[in-house]
Amino acid sequence: MTLDFSEAEIQRYSRHILLKEVGGTGQAKLRAASVLIIGAGGLGSPAALYLAAAGIGRIGLVDHDHVELSNLQRQIAHSEARIGVAKTESAAVAMAAVNGLVTIEPLWARIDAGNVDRLVADYDLVLDGTDNFETRFLVADACVRAKRTLISAAVLRFEGQLSTFKPQAGANYPCYRCLYPEPPPPGLVPRCSEAGVLGPVTGVMGVLQASEAMKEILGIGTSLAGILLLWDALDMQFRRIAIPRNPDCAVCGGGHHDD
Repeated sequence: MTLDFSEAEIQRYSRHILLKEVGGTGQAKLRAASVLIIGAGGLGSPAALYLAAAGIGRIGLVDHDHVELSNLQRQIAHSEARIGVAKTESAAVAMAAVNGLVTIEPLWARIDAGNVDRLVADYDLVLDGTDNFETRFLVADACVRAKRTLISAAVLRFEGQLSTFKPQAGANYPCYRCLYPEPPPPGLVPRCSEAGVLGPVTGVMGVLQASEAMKEILGIGTSLAGILLLWDALDMQFRRIAIPRNPDCAVCGGGHHDD
């Protein structure tokens, strides 16, 4: 791994390099890494901006929507001037304005069974910030097949949840379906467009996704794998719930794993 940083890079990333847990070697890991962000909305916006600022070398951004006025209350990568623009292109503009040294790959597409495996396998790590269960399960299953770490977040009203899924890393680590074996019945869980969400809740959870992604790339700290983090913004309380690996999981094989 090369450490040939330019003077501009050393200055840009100096606050990272000062951290003994990161240093020049860690910054080089970030530069060499690739991350796929699925969803350029409330969660994907802050995650994308912070990962670009952090110097992640290659960032893919998948979404099939366009910027609307109702997005701007929380989706901070977008602006009034870019209403009507594809969210992937709008977010790419914002990311490039933060850091012109990273490679940004806007991918205007709807995730489906025909493209999810190819997209997931093309990156080191995946962040899921989508707002529907169909896509979440498609992405989660594809990450298991491709042996890619998944950092998944969800928000609604004043609450958020977050976890890291990497069953390929050991027999004790669950996959997404160990937590949620099947999607809920249609209409049981409302979307934010139906029930509302406090804008900063998406920002907090998206930033936490970015933080956990960087920890996984750097190999530092305690992973959220096997833990579901719940946040209630009204009570300002975080809770951690252990997620056991399901020995009967049809997707990750329970206790079986590849070293």
